[in-house]
Amino acid sequence: MTTTEEVATEAQPKTGAENNFTNDEVPQSEGGDNNRGDQSPATTANNEDPNPNRKKVYAVSIRWEREQERLRQEMNSSTDPITNKTPCLTFTIEDFHKYFCCCARRVGSFFFLLEKKDGSPIITAGPCWPFCSFVTVPLILVLSTLVMVFIVFNKNSGMPWWFALIYCPILVFVLIALFCVSCRDPGLMERVADEEAAEQGWFWNEQVGSYRPAGAMYCREGKVLIKDFDHVCPWTGTAIGHGNMLPFKVFVFSVNVLCYLSVGLTIWFVFFVNIFNK
Repeated sequence: MTTTEEVATEAQPKTGAENNFTNDEVPQSEGGDNNRGDQSPATTANNEDPNPNRKKVYAVSIRWEREQERLRQEMNSSTDPITNKTPCLTFTIEDFHKYFCCCARRVGSFFFLLEKKDGSPIITAGPCWPFCSFVTVPLILVLSTLVMVFIVFNKNSGMPWWFALIYCPILVFVLIALFCVSCRDPGLMERVADEEAAEQGWFWNEQVGSYRPAGAMYCREGKVLIKDFDHVCPWTGTAIGHGNMLPFKVFVFSVNVLCYLSVGLTIWFVFFVNIFNK
């Protein structure tokens, strides 16, 4: 039989310690701050997401988020079309972002041109994408086209026809490798504010307000936290990290092969064909 004291003991509510929650660790409602609502990797793996349609919240610069929020508030609060009017051109890189990536979702200085339902990027544009689009790609195409027109496909150059079957695939391979580097997720990390991440050896990053693993670093150009961040390559237009390191190495190797091959063909055509054969 159950005594009166045992019934009274069972009826008492459990304390915060017995519920394994402290005042700082009480779960927030769905309407709470997204910066504090993310869980560590261990917690996320064990618990189901209450909102499966929620997009991922990436570890973005706190200063950049505040600046974007301030700009949105100014646009919403200003009803006068004269004071609310912004200049069409600022003559900065933001002009490219405004007119070429206006329909893309912006995360720091990255633009998600195509993404999954959970917000994971499929095709991205990095912080230096204008340099890649208007310098790197034209440089490769123009120089390679000149070599093909005046040397490879020139009947008077003495180049055998089958050499085009070598040069053209190399050019196509270089462009594909560049696309895989520039438009691939370099390893953007989600914001993790749960203190359990510190128990797993993660470190707090004040710039993004998130815990990070040992290999992740903050990218100043991209304003995001990137896993195994190495550097920002303006020629590819993006940051190099865990997600695109292998395509980057393939691109560097292939573009060097194309460059040396083009220089070799040019030297052979100028000196051996046009000079010594005269």
